[in-house]
Amino acid sequence: MYKSYILNFLLLIIIILYLSETQAAFGVSGGVGVGVGVGSGGVVWVGGRINSPETPRSSFPKLNEAYTALQAWKSAITDDPLKILDTWVGPNVCSYKGVFCSNPQDEMVSSTLLVSGIDLNHANLQGVLVKELSLLTDMSLFHLNSNRFTGIVPDTFRDLTSLEELDLSNNQLSGPFPSVTLYMPSLIYLDIRFNSFSGSLPQELFNKNLDAIFVNNNQFEGEIPQNLGNSPASVINLANNKLSGNIPASFGFMGSKVKEILFLNNQLTGCIPEGVGLFTEMQVLDVSFNSLMGHVPDTISCLQDIQVLNLAHNMLSGELSDVLCSLRSLANLTIAYNFFSGFSQQCSKLFFRNIGFDFSLNCIPGRDMQRPQPECSMIPGSSLSCIRIPTPNPLVCAALVVSSSTTKNTHHSSPSQSP
Repeated sequence: MYKSYILNFLLLIIIILYLSETQAAFGVSGGVGVGVGVGSGGVVWVGGRINSPETPRSSFPKLNEAYTALQAWKSAITDDPLKILDTWVGPNVCSYKGVFCSNPQDEMVSSTLLVSGIDLNHANLQGVLVKELSLLTDMSLFHLNSNRFTGIVPDTFRDLTSLEELDLSNNQLSGPFPSVTLYMPSLIYLDIRFNSFSGSLPQELFNKNLDAIFVNNNQFEGEIPQNLGNSPASVINLANNKLSGNIPASFGFMGSKVKEILFLNNQLTGCIPEGVGLFTEMQVLDVSFNSLMGHVPDTISCLQDIQVLNLAHNMLSGELSDVLCSLRSLANLTIAYNFFSGFSQQCSKLFFRNIGFDFSLNCIPGRDMQRPQPECSMIPGSSLSCIRIPTPNPLVCAALVVSSSTTKNTHHSSPSQSP
């Protein structure tokens, strides 16, 4: 009997050591309950239970919501060739590749961690955007440039009230313009270029307090909203779409903040608005590859900061003036593939100023590489009447600003009561 107890005791020790090693090897903590006892007949019994798995928890409440959002998104990503999501394991989302955390600025809760940004540019991920991402309400930037996301932008994204920068460019997103972006109160940078969005551009886009608007290289169509001039943006790129109609007259009253405007490769018609040179410090203006007609407004000569002016591949006509070719910051002037009939001596000096000047395939007598004469006998849009603002000669831009400002204020004033 004594030997039997000794053997049972040794067996008990062996089992306890085995269970301890197994628990350590598999990283089990608190999930296994073990009971060991010796029955009256000298039989050793072992009883165990495994708790059901629980969602990992962080000591920071905001990170728990982020964990829910990011794991839901991870499950919707079908291809990850760079194995970026291999790091998306466990409750510590701040260790996930492409996820950035910070402390809130509020000193009262400075001990709190939260997700402040996601940057997965050039990650080559394939999948969709999920509604759970709207749980990341403290995120200020969301960059997904150069991936393979498809589908639409979820309406729940309106809950991203802290988002300042949204870059969804170079993906395969589709559907109408993602109007949910118009409800993000903090958004100042919007980049949805190189996708497959279609339909019309909403007027609200140009009323929103955005500094950069990139909607180029999509399939947007219809007219540019007439309130284009309301936008406070410094960069607006509408290129490579299917936009049609005239350039809105409000374009000439956009304010001095605008630096770059790109309308190239659309289906725009009509005149270049006369007010184009007013109130602006524009550096890049590209209206090439459209069907614009008529003359080049003299007011363009007020764009003293313009560096790149591209009017190529339109149906513009008339002569280029001295004041336009005398622009002090000009680095490149392209008027190729139009119907210009000449340019001044000042324009000839551009070659000596080491400025790029392409005037090929126009109708300029005595110049090389021009259109055949039969093509120049019928100038497109010769009957088009472009509104011209009466200007002194030489043009005094400051005087135009005052004059046009008065006109604009009168235009926007409340209508008088009916008699």
